[in-house]
Amino acid sequence: MSDTLNEQKIAQLRREYLRGGLRRRDLTDSPLPLFERWLAQACEARLSDPTAMVVATVDALGQPYQRIVLLKHYDERGMVFYTNLGSRKAQQLAGNPRISLHFPWHSLDRQVMIQGHVEPLSTVEVIKYFNSRPRDSQVAAWVSQQSSRISARGILESKFLELKQKFSKGEIPLPSFWGGYRVIIEQMEFWQGGANRLHDRFLYQRDNDGWKIDRLAP
Repeated sequence: MSDTLNEQKIAQLRREYLRGGLRRRDLTDSPLPLFERWLAQACEARLSDPTAMVVATVDALGQPYQRIVLLKHYDERGMVFYTNLGSRKAQQLAGNPRISLHFPWHSLDRQVMIQGHVEPLSTVEVIKYFNSRPRDSQVAAWVSQQSSRISARGILESKFLELKQKFSKGEIPLPSFWGGYRVIIEQMEFWQGGANRLHDRFLYQRDNDGWKIDRLAP
């Protein structure tokens, strides 16, 4: 297929968004209750990985990076995720704590976008979550120097088997290089697909009195 035909085929891929709208009467005073409702509905709809979110960070040169991470907890204090503290995302957050999250619930014609900054989780919080992970996941946390270059997958597999044997008895200790972050929410946008591309978008922005809510043009 020629490049021109391929471009034409891609350009014709589209569908209508007909699952209903989002009206101001549907909104809550703060964003978390609405997020909780939408997340529950994503789980009820049996979406694949409903807690998967795109995490965007920026390096020292201003180059954005994105990757998918699983949300592990949320409350009024913010959104929580865990990672290797030597990873690229952690190194970038150390230099610039600004962050963006994106939940792409395509099957429901919905998206949620979050902007804010991160704060490191306490050691107590990290240990509590680490101990709740499946044992093999705990071992895997020790194996990978995340984002570093490796010559072959076999290196990881051999290291995993070696450490699984080493930690075969007793509790697996928390690696010193493994931790987590709480995303302090400064703004959250809810996007609901609409017919004829007239999507509904509402932006919550934190201010001194709580939350300011604005409708955005699609």
